[in-house]
Amino acid sequence: MTNNQNEFYGFTQPFADAIAEAEKIIADAPHVRTEQDLLEGYDYLAGSIKASLHMAWAYDREFPFFAQSTGPYTKMGLDNPDTLYFHANLRPEAEYVVTGRRGSTRDLSFQVLSGDYSAAEVPDSPSAFDDRSIDIADDGTFEVRFGPGPAARNYVTLAPGATMLAVREVYSDWATEKRGEIRIHRVDTLGHAPEPIGPGQMRKRYEVAGKMLISRLRTWLQFPEWFYLKLPVNTLTEPRLTPGGLSTQYSSVGHYELPDDVAMVVTVPKSDAPYQGLQLGSRWYVSLDYANHQTSLTTDQAKADPDGLIRFVISERDPGLTNWIERTGHDRGFVQIRWQRVSREMTAADGPSVELVPVEQLKDHVPYYEDQRITPEAWADRIAVRQAATAERMLG
Repeated sequence: MTNNQNEFYGFTQPFADAIAEAEKIIADAPHVRTEQDLLEGYDYLAGSIKASLHMAWAYDREFPFFAQSTGPYTKMGLDNPDTLYFHANLRPEAEYVVTGRRGSTRDLSFQVLSGDYSAAEVPDSPSAFDDRSIDIADDGTFEVRFGPGPAARNYVTLAPGATMLAVREVYSDWATEKRGEIRIHRVDTLGHAPEPIGPGQMRKRYEVAGKMLISRLRTWLQFPEWFYLKLPVNTLTEPRLTPGGLSTQYSSVGHYELPDDVAMVVTVPKSDAPYQGLQLGSRWYVSLDYANHQTSLTTDQAKADPDGLIRFVISERDPGLTNWIERTGHDRGFVQIRWQRVSREMTAADGPSVELVPVEQLKDHVPYYEDQRITPEAWADRIAVRQAATAERMLG
């Protein structure tokens, strides 16, 4: 090894140390009871390692670009199977231009964050809005500016301490809706190039990636303690504004614990909101496998009953019903219903009711039971549609 090579030796050690600490966090997680819990924890750890490296290398406030915040291989924060998440880093004193083309997805929202999610707090959200608040041309193109200037149509004032712009593109019908386009540049650096990275910056990136990894794991293990686990088991809350400042999103949350012969029947009115969806999550606070199993449903994917209600049947055993939500071996987990792009306040009347029913007795407890029956062949077709749609919009 040359003297020059020796100078760089050990750059990765802070990240290696963080991985060792992260493995201990996974192994010591209080909810771990079974081998499945632990194996899923190690899978979650792998995604978190990948995401932390990705986030550290994508951190650039002078030459920003949109990076995918979470995805099927980098899950976190009870990620919504219906949402594509993007983010770019900001400086509040600089001006940025976001351009793009609106897709046909059900919702497109923007959120400026101040600070970071941590095990102690949720970041402030100085500004959150959806694309109804901006001008979009007939061909779907748009331009929005973010900076220190005065607020105006298509200009968002960055509050002191603003650090990140988060963008969410939300699907309801996976098979037909198409994603849009989005780009960002900083006004005073457009056309220029960053300086080559030096040894100090490279070392710092590995250090930052390690800190991100530990913070990510601790934060999202703590989050359910704040908002879910203190609620009575096998219940769901009334609709409430989603924590974190999303001004047009309401949610109903809860956690379940069910034996294999009992189903949780969640009944909720089909909403007038453009997006409504239910999903399950594991105790690692991430979505279950939504590509190969029906662990989530939107109003477009679910079958509403003639009385205007949607009845989701959460169970391990297959009840032979269209709106079956598969537990996939998870006898404990999280349930969340989201309403997005709302134009009015959501009330208890919009929210869910919950009933626990033995699977063998569902026919006697679920209205329109016969209308909801589905054959194994039709079920396989539903899964095939999910697989194809996930592959198209969520390239790994």
